Amino acid sequence: PAPVKPPDGGWGWIVLFGCFVITGFSYAFPKAVSVYFKELMKDFHVGYSDTAWISSIMLAMLYGTGPVCSIMVNQFGCRPVMLIGGLLASAGMILASFTTNIIELYLTAGVLTGLGMALNFQPSLIMLGTYFDKRRPLANGLAAAGSPVFLSSLSPLGQVLLEKFGWRGGFLIMGGLLLNCCTCGAVMRPLDMGMKRKTEKAQDKYEAKEMLPIGGKSEEGISTTDGTKKATKTKKKPKKGKKLLDFSIFSNRGFIIYTISKFILVLGLFVPPILLVNYAKDTGVPDTEAAFLLSIIGFIDIFARPACGMVAGLKWVRPHVAYLFSFAMLFNGLTDICSARASNYTGLVIFCVFFGISYGMVGALQFEVLMAIVGSQKFSSAIGLVLLIEAFAVLIGPPSAGR
Repeated sequence: PAPVKPPDGGWGWIVLFGCFVITGFSYAFPKAVSVYFKELMKDFHVGYSDTAWISSIMLAMLYGTGPVCSIMVNQFGCRPVMLIGGLLASAGMILASFTTNIIELYLTAGVLTGLGMALNFQPSLIMLGTYFDKRRPLANGLAAAGSPVFLSSLSPLGQVLLEKFGWRGGFLIMGGLLLNCCTCGAVMRPLDMGMKRKTEKAQDKYEAKEMLPIGGKSEEGISTTDGTKKATKTKKKPKKGKKLLDFSIFSNRGFIIYTISKFILVLGLFVPPILLVNYAKDTGVPDTEAAFLLSIIGFIDIFARPACGMVAGLKWVRPHVAYLFSFAMLFNGLTDICSARASNYTGLVIFCVFFGISYGMVGALQFEVLMAIVGSQKFSSAIGLVLLIEAFAVLIGPPSAGR
């Protein structure tokens, strides 16, 4: 069947808002949890690397369950998968508040919450791709802005909750906040369903008009042909669902280059946001000011992502968006190298500003470039496989940096 034309607006703006919230939780949450690490290290008598595993497992689940999400979305659709994901993410954090050792935290906050966020994140991006085409770079940029907005708010909120309720109370309240993912899942209305209803109504009216002046035999003929059409439609549908994961994208050279470059990038991409707060605290920066460093990254990121999305949408830039993405990756790596010279709070703030810009550029462009390489039809399979490969990098990056 021919794909439905994206409306580039209308209900798409509601879908965009839902995607904004889910992207915010998915990317910001594993970093915002790092605010609690100092207390966890005291309570469970563990080190940097042990606590960094919580965020790493969360991100690894977000990335590594990509193919599972693709299969579930192709089988059941985006909305049901997202509703289940919201419940799992919330349950993980609520159970984490009752844990007695670090292994239980890995299983609850890491595995369960990570899986829940994964089941929300990927379908929301797929839905965004179906609702937008011409305005897609801007839509991707605005949706990606959810990450910095939530990071700049969740990090200070986590510090306040930690001071008032301790890490257990903080985890419990965070679990309640994650239930908002279910609300976002509920607004993800399938685009083709709305279009199908309109076309069916139009067909029914047309058929009724055609059938009125004609005799009984020809009416029977029309009804039988309609019956056979419906039967063939119902027979054809299961064939479409059989291809749960499309591996033919590996024959695309651009996709392979993209996957290799993203794997190398992700090894170091999440290290600064996860370890920055603890690093600052160790150099003698007060707790609230250390937590504020993540807010600086987030605040800069808020403006960097939509701005980069707008630039990527320009007529003369969009055909060469892959080069802009390459520049963003290079810029991000250079900010990390220069951060080694930051020995005081001012130096860390300057690093956070430049890291925020480069991090925002990467975040705004990564899925736009992938969709440009593989096309919207194969995007659900492509994103699942890319995230699986990136999961290994996410899992080994922050703990090895902790070591």
